[in-house]
Amino acid sequence: MSVVKVSVKLMMNLPTTERGPIWAKRINQLQSYMSDSRNLVVEGRLTRMIGLTLEASGCRAAIGEQCEVINSDGAEIEAEVVGFSGESLYLMPTGNIRGLEQDARVVPTGRVGEALVGDGLLGRVIDGAGRPLDGKGPLHSQERRPLTGESINPLERDPIREPLDVGVRAINALLSVGRGQRLGLFAGSGVGKSVLLGMMTKYTNADVVVVGLIGERGREVKEFVENILGEEGLKRAVVVAVPADQAPLRRMHGAMLATSIAEAFRDRGKQVLLLMDSLTRYAQAQREIGLAINEPPATKGYPPSVFAKLPHLVERAGNGEKGGGSITAFYTVLTEGDDQNDPIADAARAILDGHIVLSRRLAESGHYPAIDIEASISRAMNDITTTNHQLSASDFKRLYSLYQQNRDLISVGAYEAGSDQMIDAAIEAMPMLQDFLRQDMYTPVNLEQSLADLGTLFPN
Repeated sequence: MSVVKVSVKLMMNLPTTERGPIWAKRINQLQSYMSDSRNLVVEGRLTRMIGLTLEASGCRAAIGEQCEVINSDGAEIEAEVVGFSGESLYLMPTGNIRGLEQDARVVPTGRVGEALVGDGLLGRVIDGAGRPLDGKGPLHSQERRPLTGESINPLERDPIREPLDVGVRAINALLSVGRGQRLGLFAGSGVGKSVLLGMMTKYTNADVVVVGLIGERGREVKEFVENILGEEGLKRAVVVAVPADQAPLRRMHGAMLATSIAEAFRDRGKQVLLLMDSLTRYAQAQREIGLAINEPPATKGYPPSVFAKLPHLVERAGNGEKGGGSITAFYTVLTEGDDQNDPIADAARAILDGHIVLSRRLAESGHYPAIDIEASISRAMNDITTTNHQLSASDFKRLYSLYQQNRDLISVGAYEAGSDQMIDAAIEAMPMLQDFLRQDMYTPVNLEQSLADLGTLFPN
């Protein structure tokens, strides 16, 4: 209607003799404009709201399409279509819904979620919508990618063949990581996963580091940026921060945004380290959305969509096509009550290329990093290490595991020296094994030194 009103006003300012032909031409233009359905936006109305779910009627939109919910006072709230039933659309807000009114206008925008990517993001801290949080001004980048990413033909992916130095001796020597590998860092609360992530952030040999702080405490964002990354580390890093108080859809977008940024650098031939803390919070955000739109709960309250979303996100990481870049990804997985059979932990183990388990018992004894060597594994280790390295690591694990199996007997003095030569060897070697596994967070140990230290203990 605004187009017609403006046209009429302009026509009335012309002389009467000139209005006829111009009126006819303008009417033809308006008919052409109105005949194109893309120029027509059918608005709906907000009819219902329960919890975080908005229900609208009177309009049509596709899953994932963004909509604007507009109050009578003109205040706008962003929302995204997450489902539909009959004539109703289900939307999930991406921000604060305070002040939302009944019968508010719902306007489909035709847009889908996109990520701003490129070198202009290096050294910046952004939120789940791609907006800067660091007060350094606007982002100087124009390149955009879809939040959902683009899948790579699995037969065209470059295989994992090159080891990656993460600066942590226990991982370099006993759980070797390859470029393009995706690993899970499994831990309960307060066992040092953030410290271990910080060590890998600073010491890993990578061109770009992308950090996704998803659903964690807000105070940890500044601590991570200032204390763990530091000024030098931030220069080659992009931090996507979406604290726990943000809407579930925004938390999901944050994880997808971090992955899209990493994909863009990988496609340009960069070696990227992606750290996401945590994969569990991403799953919990999807659980909130699924339950809000009446999706039936399955295992421990997690609806089926959660277990479909996890592999879709994880599979976006890894090596690119042959000759291209790579994304080596570490995802933290929170184990509720230190239960390694938690549904999300169990699903993550199945789709990742290995897992590093942190032990509360080791952390409480002052052993850091508290890596449980027995429960951890790197599925790509045999493809990126030499035979001698594999033999030395196997000897280390054999003695360490043998001691742990007999630890109670040894502790109470029930084991008699000389009863078993292997147990005697494990008892003698245990102090050296523990010293090997311990490492100060401010002291990196590169891959070469890690292998040299292992070779000193177990030459092959």
